[in-house]
Amino acid sequence: MNTIRNALLAGAALLAGAAAANAEELSVVGSWSSLPLYKQYEAPFWTETLPAAGDFEISMTTFDQMGVAGSDVYRMLGDGVFDVGMTVADYTVGDAPELEGLDVPLVATTAEEARKMVEAARPMVEEIMTERFNAKLLAIAPYPPQVVFCKQPVSSLADLKGKKIRGSGRMTTKLLEALGAEGINVDFSEVPGALERGVIDCAVTGAGSGYSAGWWEVSSHLMTLPLGGWDPVVTAINLDKWEALSGEQKELLSTQIESQFEAPAWEAASGALATDVACLTGNGDCPAGEPADMTLVEPTEADAEAARAILQETVLPEWADRAGADWAKRWNESVGETVGVQIPL
Repeated sequence: MNTIRNALLAGAALLAGAAAANAEELSVVGSWSSLPLYKQYEAPFWTETLPAAGDFEISMTTFDQMGVAGSDVYRMLGDGVFDVGMTVADYTVGDAPELEGLDVPLVATTAEEARKMVEAARPMVEEIMTERFNAKLLAIAPYPPQVVFCKQPVSSLADLKGKKIRGSGRMTTKLLEALGAEGINVDFSEVPGALERGVIDCAVTGAGSGYSAGWWEVSSHLMTLPLGGWDPVVTAINLDKWEALSGEQKELLSTQIESQFEAPAWEAASGALATDVACLTGNGDCPAGEPADMTLVEPTEADAEAARAILQETVLPEWADRAGADWAKRWNESVGETVGVQIPL
């Protein structure tokens, strides 16, 4: 009996080894390693969920762990340096200015509205990823709404005038400049030091991201007007790698990433702002850790209307000039109709 049992175990081991040998290997580069989107959703999906669902073997790191700029991720992905890449879409608009239309500030104030905006933009993003980066779009997941951290007291939008502010993307920076601020380009990881040294007065990022990265240690006031949109992170696979997968592998990867990564990330975003604000201000429970004590500055209706007017009259027309009239028209007919905003053409 022991001989038979040992033979069966040996056979099972050989089959498992053969299965592992036949598994599709994917090298995956995630977004910021220190932030919740990577820790809670990207890493578990790629290293646990997908391999458990099918024949995929994953090696994973992040662009910051590699020492690679977020703006280089899609370019390197298209060149086949790795198979799957994730980064904030706004980081790459120097290569693809039309991609700015995915994340427009102020037009979506809830996760539900933001997801509708993203779904309306998805066909355009698919085309951009294919034509600009030799890549196949797999998923779009959000960071929390992008709010303003300031090291000096502010009480309204007018107080941002004259201040040096790090924007979370090009369109956000253009909006800040139209409000009378000076837009400063600072990498996310360098913001705390820049605030501490006075290189910048304020900075824009997601409330949860700012909490996780310790921005509250070097800033005092939190303005929750969503001047930076939602900073969507686009996940894509090298197009040559995608086309080399079998039909079954494509179907498995597509269904798994939609149901087990993208959907949970959006669901979590629904109540994230209130929780993140509680963590940053101490006004409420903070499940993420010890709360900070920043001063909360809630937007007035007048501030929201003024910012939205600048967005429509100045910022979006400037983007239309950069992206081209065809893309602006497509945006009007898709995202614009969804959020109730039109670019004058």
